[in-house]
Amino acid sequence: MPEVIIHGDESFEKALKRFKKKCEKAGILSDLRKHRHYEKPSERRKRKENAARRKVRRWRD
Repeated sequence: MPEVIIHGDESFEKALKRFKKKCEKAGILSDLRKHRHYEKPSERRKRKENAARRKVRRWRD
């Protein structure tokens, strides 16, 4: 879990911004979204295939 220590003259908004950045780097929000609902193995396979197709399409252009 990311941790932020607020320094003496630092505002709460700045500390919150640092915390959000640390969470984003750690991948916590994307992991939460991914595990919000159960994904059947067939749905996971379809999602990965579609992502691979998009990646190939971007690579060609």
